[in-house]
Amino acid sequence: MSLFGKKRAAELRSGAVPPEAGGEADLDAVMRKYDRESNTRVWEGVPALVIRVIMALFAVYCIAMTLFSTAMPEIRLPLFVGFIIIMGFLTYPAKKGHVRVNCIPWYDVMLMAVGAGCFFYFAANAMTMIRLSTRIQPVHVAVGCVGILVLVELCRRCVGVPILCVAGVLVVYAFANQLSYNPSFYQALRNIIYKLFYTTSGVIGTPISVCYTYIVLFIIFGAFLERTGIANFFISLANRLAGWSSGGPAKVAVISSALCGMVSGSSVGNTVTTGSVTIPMMKKTGYRPEFAGAVEAAASTGGQIMPPIMGAAAFLMAEYMNLPYAQVAVKAILPAVLYFAGIFIAVHLEAKKMGLKGIPIAELPRWRTLLRDCYLLLPLVLLVWLVATGAKTMSHSAAYSILAAVAVGAVNFFLIRLRGGEDRAAESAGTALTGAGKDTFVSAVGALEAGAKGAVTVAVACAMAGIIAGCITVTGLASILINAIVRVAGNVTIIGLVLTMLCCIVLGMGVPTTANYCIMASTCAPILVQLGFPVVAAHFFVFYFGIVADITPPVALAAYAGSAIAKSDPMKTGVNATKLAIAAFVVPYIFAYSPAMLFEHVAGWWEVLQIAVSALVGLFGIAAALNGHLLRRIPVLLRLALAAGGLCMMVPGTWTDLIGLAVVAAAVVFQYLSGR
Repeated sequence: MSLFGKKRAAELRSGAVPPEAGGEADLDAVMRKYDRESNTRVWEGVPALVIRVIMALFAVYCIAMTLFSTAMPEIRLPLFVGFIIIMGFLTYPAKKGHVRVNCIPWYDVMLMAVGAGCFFYFAANAMTMIRLSTRIQPVHVAVGCVGILVLVELCRRCVGVPILCVAGVLVVYAFANQLSYNPSFYQALRNIIYKLFYTTSGVIGTPISVCYTYIVLFIIFGAFLERTGIANFFISLANRLAGWSSGGPAKVAVISSALCGMVSGSSVGNTVTTGSVTIPMMKKTGYRPEFAGAVEAAASTGGQIMPPIMGAAAFLMAEYMNLPYAQVAVKAILPAVLYFAGIFIAVHLEAKKMGLKGIPIAELPRWRTLLRDCYLLLPLVLLVWLVATGAKTMSHSAAYSILAAVAVGAVNFFLIRLRGGEDRAAESAGTALTGAGKDTFVSAVGALEAGAKGAVTVAVACAMAGIIAGCITVTGLASILINAIVRVAGNVTIIGLVLTMLCCIVLGMGVPTTANYCIMASTCAPILVQLGFPVVAAHFFVFYFGIVADITPPVALAAYAGSAIAKSDPMKTGVNATKLAIAAFVVPYIFAYSPAMLFEHVAGWWEVLQIAVSALVGLFGIAAALNGHLLRRIPVLLRLALAAGGLCMMVPGTWTDLIGLAVVAAAVVFQYLSGR
């Protein structure tokens, strides 16, 4: 659900970026190759206007139904999925690269009508289906089969094949499980279709319910934020904060990706958006292409773990852990800060190693301009305030924030008109309204359209995640997997953590954030709970390792997108991104053994402070060991000592912290004295 992913580099260029920065790569081609959301039909003229109005009306429908509908889930959710199917087939062709202007094949029209009709039939006959229960008739089985198959085809188009492979294997396993009890294939088919299509444990399960209730509103909110120019503002702010320092452009990439990640929901989209500006800047500064692409990929992937949105998974986490959303966002703050701090340290060490300079201060955006344009943050501030205080429900908070974004966009539009385009720095901080149309109304329609398109991919992924969760429930697979790993791990919890980590990375390859977390929460989180870890720590652990699949070869989509812009070797870029994101592989083990990092079971503020400081020093030691340069080149033995000291700091306990601190400090002092 890329909120910023389809903007051209020219729209993002801040005052500090040289004119040639946008010409490094064809960003549209990169997005189409690595982000399925960009492989869309081409509409022009009157058809484009009609499609835009349909999309905008769908977004308004989602807002109205979420805020005001009191219908039961068996009516609301099938209607929602039916409309999603219509929007999906209007947007995504059967095969990328084979798109004609203003053309939709007859078979796509048929699939769209039949697939949506199946879900509308369920919504119209919801009470009948509930009364029939597992005694559904053959016609109902046929409707369910067709509806699921059409949904699978739409998933192939807009989400990808990996999640279908997971779902397909589980459906086959569910059939085998049912046939082991009853050899009748029809009975097995009827039971599975009823469970997956006609109950709230399948397609219209928890993931699609959370998507309908919360996620869609926040996608629309993000689309409105995009049109206020907040992404440009974040990049300009990051330039002002860190652009002047050693290797400044790479630090700008880290900071801007963290800020954009707060409202974005796509690793690939974030990589291409901010990377179109930062990667050419890094290359011009002197960074190797594979390192420049890796920095952007690692930082953009971190946007998925950055509160408050967290790739929309925060809402699902709140539902699965039975916690208020505000608490989930607060618990995610410290691990996310440590993740970006680890990348920042690695970037700084690389800059020192290569003797790189920053951007001249004269070329940076002015503080006066940034302060003048800080009103762009008001919708985001309002959202955080409403959620944190509990003044309104999540749905109403998002709705009020959307209205605030509309107001801020209108103010921004008129201010730019008053400036007459003379102030280029001001334009860089927010010009999105001028790009969406001639006035604020057209821009609002464009934001609704973008929100509707973004909702399609997330909703389809959530529906498939519901199928996966339903198959796991029907077969009891979660219990089997839990027992197997618990038996292998025995009393050694670290073995259970490592095995769970490997499961998460494999299952998360090529799967969108929201569906990724749904799969992990259903299969892997219960394993850690069974091993004795707190529920919150277990869910955050599997969430983190599901996310890093985006930068972990061989299926490292964010890293490959970064390499396309940097014109570097994809595999080397993926390896570099994995090294830079080492914090994502270490921090989860810390909060698994020390839940105080997630503000769980905290004895006092000093405990959180000790964990944060020790983790930061440990990340510094590990980053220095991987980089091989501190004050100068580090000998092999000293690198091993730094790595060992850093890992000691990661292990909970006062004695391990003291030992690790002593080793890291000794290594730094030795480097300093040997240089003198």
